[in-house]
Amino acid sequence: MATFKAMVIDKTETGTKAALADFDDANLMDGDVTVRVEYSTLNYKDGLALTGKAPVVRRFPMIAGIDFAGTVESSTHAAWKPGDKVILNGWGSGETHLGAYAEKARVKGDWLVRLPSSMSTREAMAIGTAGYTAMLAVIALEKHGLTPASGPVAVTGAAGGVGSVAIALLAKLGFSVSAVTGRAEEADYLKGLGAAEIVERAVLTGPVKMLAKERWAGGIDAVGSTTLANLLSMARYGGAVAACGLAGGMDLPTSVAPFILRGVCLYGIDSVMCPLPRRQEAWKRLETDLDRPKLAAMTREIGLNELPDAASAIVAGQVRGRVVVKIG
Repeated sequence: MATFKAMVIDKTETGTKAALADFDDANLMDGDVTVRVEYSTLNYKDGLALTGKAPVVRRFPMIAGIDFAGTVESSTHAAWKPGDKVILNGWGSGETHLGAYAEKARVKGDWLVRLPSSMSTREAMAIGTAGYTAMLAVIALEKHGLTPASGPVAVTGAAGGVGSVAIALLAKLGFSVSAVTGRAEEADYLKGLGAAEIVERAVLTGPVKMLAKERWAGGIDAVGSTTLANLLSMARYGGAVAACGLAGGMDLPTSVAPFILRGVCLYGIDSVMCPLPRRQEAWKRLETDLDRPKLAAMTREIGLNELPDAASAIVAGQVRGRVVVKIG
């Protein structure tokens, strides 16, 4: 029987455990495209799944990993043929469908996006779901009507994956970016990505006012909870905030005041079930609007066997930028 290496999460008497294992090809789930996975990445959701800190996984055993880039090995889907380079983000990968931390994946062809021609599979996963989500957030702010002339944009969780890519994207587009972080030691890193100023996280973690002094024209928030509530209260009239994370919690202790007194808009950014045309738009923009040297500067690489330790670190807020996972 053909087997391949995979990071498998299974139930134990005390919860769940993730371990590198040999997985039987015959146990792959249904799908019309089989992909030889080359690279994946470590996202915050992956950290929650691997550590068992949140109920991300919905079936067991589960191959973890919510995204991958690789080469089509076989296909019965009309859009894909052997040799095609593809990207997958979300669609339940690593949650309800066997995921990306494996040498092989079988998925639905409708879930795949073609790898941009100028991008390697490694670069695609240096971006990963975190970077693709950041691009979706930037597009939402643009469609709201924000331009660099509108004023500064705040990015919370700035040293993380979403934050790092968001800063690089916004800066290249000409925005003045305020990087909000609790890690003062990362100031030089964040300024290197294009941040115009560093804002101490405590500014957005104190008691929430219904309306605070207007400060930012927009924001990209990867934290949620009190941080998002404060960001909304400090948004300028007619501003917009794109919310895409919950590292600080799923609650939102705010009021209607920012929305009905300042006309602020809150955009929810979902990367998992996002329709294909929007995915394609995001990856096309990432090919042209993300500075590749900055992407390389925010990225480090690990192997499958290093995932458990890296997962603990990302959940603890100790990971900077992007982590690429080399498969095989």
